[in-house]
Order: sequence, then C-alpha cells, then structure tokens
Amino acid sequence: MEQRRRAILLLIVVLLPSIWSLSTQAETFDLPTDGSTIVGKLRVVIPTQDNTLLDIARQTDVGYHEITLANPGIDVWVPEKNAKVVVPALYVLPPKPWVGIVLNISQRRLFYFPAPAKGKAAKVVTFPVSIARENWATPLGTTKVTGLFKDPAWFVPKSIQEEHKAAGEVEFPTYFPPGPNNPMGMLAIQLGFPGIFIHGTNRPWGVGMRTSHGCLHLYPEDAANIFPQLKAGVPVRVIDEPVVAGVLNGQLHLVVYDPVSEYGSTHNMMTRAALALEPYLQSAAAPRGELHTPAKNQPRKASEAAPLPVYPIDWSKVMAQTSKPQVIPVSIDPKGKSLAEVLDKIQPDLYDYPPYGMDANDATPPGD
Repeated sequence: MEQRRRAILLLIVVLLPSIWSLSTQAETFDLPTDGSTIVGKLRVVIPTQDNTLLDIARQTDVGYHEITLANPGIDVWVPEKNAKVVVPALYVLPPKPWVGIVLNISQRRLFYFPAPAKGKAAKVVTFPVSIARENWATPLGTTKVTGLFKDPAWFVPKSIQEEHKAAGEVEFPTYFPPGPNNPMGMLAIQLGFPGIFIHGTNRPWGVGMRTSHGCLHLYPEDAANIFPQLKAGVPVRVIDEPVVAGVLNGQLHLVVYDPVSEYGSTHNMMTRAALALEPYLQSAAAPRGELHTPAKNQPRKASEAAPLPVYPIDWSKVMAQTSKPQVIPVSIDPKGKSLAEVLDKIQPDLYDYPPYGMDANDATPPGD
C-alpha cells in the first residue's frame, strides 16, 4: 500500500509541472521574416465530456468571444460527445510599428513586441483581453507603461460607485483590499491614460467579453507572464481596427471582428475592409507604400491600365467576410481555400486535460 501511495505521489510530481506549463504558457511566436503578418495556427480538438468551451479557451489562451464565435453550433457548457472544437489560435498582427504593447480593442487581443536579444529572432507574445462594457470605452492612441503593482488595492471611482447604486447595489464597496476578491487581480500594469490599467481579474471566465470600465483584463496566468517582462516607459499603442488584413502563405487574408460602437465610426464594414486592404492595392512595379493612383482631380487616361494589386483579391469573398463578425482570418485570394476546406484538413487532437476546479476564479497566478 505504501509503495502504491509513493508511486501515485511520484506520478503527480512528474505530471504537475507539465499541466502548469500548459496552462501558463503564453502564445509566443517568432516574428515572420517572409512578408507574412499572421502568426499561430488553427487547431481542432475533441474534448472529454467533463470539459467546457471555457476550459478549452483558457487552456489554449483564447478568449470567450474567440472560442464561441469559432464554434457557433457548440454548447458552451456541455459540448456534445465527440464535438470537434475549433481553437482559433491564428492571429493577424496589428499594423506596424511592432514595438512595445499594441492593443486592438475590437480584436480583444494584446500583442507585446519585446526588444529582441542580440543575435536572437524578434518575437511577439499575444494574450486575449476583456474590453470595456457597453457605454464605456478605453482611450485610443499612444501612451506608455507608467507603473507596475503587485497585490494592488482598488479605490472604486465615483462613476463606478454611482453605476452600481443606480443598479440597486447600495452597499457596493468603495474600496477593495489586496487579495483574491479584488477585481484588479494580483498584478496591475498602469498606463499613461488616467485610470486605465492592464490587470488580472478575479473573474477569468470573462476574459474576451465586454466586462470592464475601460481597463483591459488578462487571465491571471497571462498577467503573471507579461508582468516581469515590463518596466516603466514601455510604449503602448491602443487601436480599434475591427477589420484587419494580413498575409499568410503568400495570400491575403481578412478577418472581421465585432465592431465597438462607442468609437463612433460611420463606415460600414465593406468600407472598412476596403480601407484595410488599401495598402495592398499597389502596382506590382511600385515600391511598397507607394500607390499608383492618378493625381487628385486628374482622371485616369483611357490608355492607362488599372493598377495591378500585389495580391489578387476575390471581392465576393471580401463581401462574404464582412457579412458577419468572426475571429479566424480567411483567404480572400481567388485561389484561396474556404475556412471549411482549411478545417477539413486539420487532424483533430484529443483534449483530455482536467477541467479547471472550483478555485479557477482566484486571482492568484498559478504557482504562487
């Protein structure tokens, strides 16, 4: 009996590090050097019946909106037996410059471009984030990291106190001490925008949703990953690009996220797609960044051919992509494969990791 107990303990000691490494490993990629602007890869998994889509999302470092939009026919809480769950871990990088932190609000994703070590490949690390709830917004523009705080306390702003009182929560606290019940989690990164932080959360199942009052929420393990890599002064750029184009395997791809109405854009999604694709509509003979278009108010001569795009585009595919939000970049090349064709080629993996336990909402990063 004692030998069996020791064998079980040894097995736990051996397996636990691998389980923790899977749950805390950020999505880190070498920056492409072949002109591509898309990193990662799609996966398909078949989960055991004790797992939910949220377990899979957190284990694979994708957010709620990503896992649900990628799997519209699958129950979030009770995936059917032998369900093929798409893990949408294919990401269009934000527009350059690739420096410091870049947050794309509509994409609900943070990209961190650390300064490359001498002689090493440049890398990008990416995490899902929660964004501001309806009627709230995160400021857009450039700023920087101004502070890093472990075990932060939270003094609730008056605007948030008033919101809770209006909702009938008359005894909502005005102060949250450090600890697992603190909505800021255990780690907080202060930005130059007043009152805006990138921080952990005591409700990690909400990562990828619209849940905040302007801050950006990370899974606790992702906060633990990026926190020691940062220091005051790291540049931060916050953008809102609901339509993003990128290059993968020599073909243009497009992804259309659910737009955030609080930023007040009047462009429809097809117009936004055209704007996102504009940098690629260049003559093959033109230097990158130089568009071959007539001068202002000067009509094109009949003898002049229309500029040839560097990458061919099937505009019917663009229209199809802009018809509804999604989270997976799809080829808009005339010869490109549809998403269904791409997924059909992926061999599913068994997903048999144990589901997260009752303490999964704790803000304490794993291993602490």
